[in-house]
Amino acid sequence: MRARPFRRLAAPLTFAALAALCAPAQADTYQTVKVAAGKMLFDATCHRCHSVEADKKSYGPLLDGVVGRRAGTFEGYPYSDALKGAGFVWTPGALKAWMEANDEFVPGTKMRHVGITDPTVQEFIVAYLESLLAK
Repeated sequence: MRARPFRRLAAPLTFAALAALCAPAQADTYQTVKVAAGKMLFDATCHRCHSVEADKKSYGPLLDGVVGRRAGTFEGYPYSDALKGAGFVWTPGALKAWMEANDEFVPGTKMRHVGITDPTVQEFIVAYLESLLAK
């Protein structure tokens, strides 16, 4: 049996290293790397339950256009009463707090605990979700 202790960390570490190589003067390149890394991380973690394509069915609500949307309002999705009544807008900060500890951020939500605690991974996923607004 071969041990692969770092297999789950390989992709996030690779993306973090690529992002770190981009100089601040190369903001466009850095943003491109963040979005590409965010898409890969989204596909590896969030895509199991969420889609960003309106024509694809998913267990959770569609996340295309989530940045700037009022929480619990995507039409047709049966949100928990807790999320329907939360009364906030999905900002980058709210999304990061949700990724880290959604059950603490909105107690009573029906989504299982996410637990994405790495700030770099959170930042990359948010960058990807924000990029969807620019299409």
